[in-house]
Amino acid sequence: MAYATLDELKGRLDWELDGDELRIAAGALEDASDLAATYGRDWPEDTAPRLVKTLVLKSAARYMRNPNGYTQSRAGDETLAWSDIGRDAGTVYFTREEIRLLEGLAGRKRGISSVVVSAWGTKPRAAEVGRVPVDYSPASPFPLFGDEVSPW
Repeated sequence: MAYATLDELKGRLDWELDGDELRIAAGALEDASDLAATYGRDWPEDTAPRLVKTLVLKSAARYMRNPNGYTQSRAGDETLAWSDIGRDAGTVYFTREEIRLLEGLAGRKRGISSVVVSAWGTKPRAAEVGRVPVDYSPASPFPLFGDEVSPW
């Protein structure tokens, strides 16, 4: 399953792919699609958002342009340098921003949220402004604020 086709990837590259490169490109598209489904969700191929296809093509093209993850190369002294992206160097990967985009498309936003937690079978009491319920006297809540009119 791939969210983009080999022809779409060839359109993003500025050279003609030989037989080995075609095989590698097909694998890169599958890898990028698998990562997109992992970071986002498993969209059906025909209903995936356009941005998913764009991100898959971008990742696969990035890999095809630099499959070894080099950041520097010199012909005279044979100097090669690898990127500082760590374990992702020389692999199909998404950047942090691309991962956030995929999570957003899938409806998975990172962050902190609060959730009301209550025991099974209990009902929340009607809140009184400026008063909190206490265990020893449920009929008369404890005043939290000094002023009945304006709690602040």
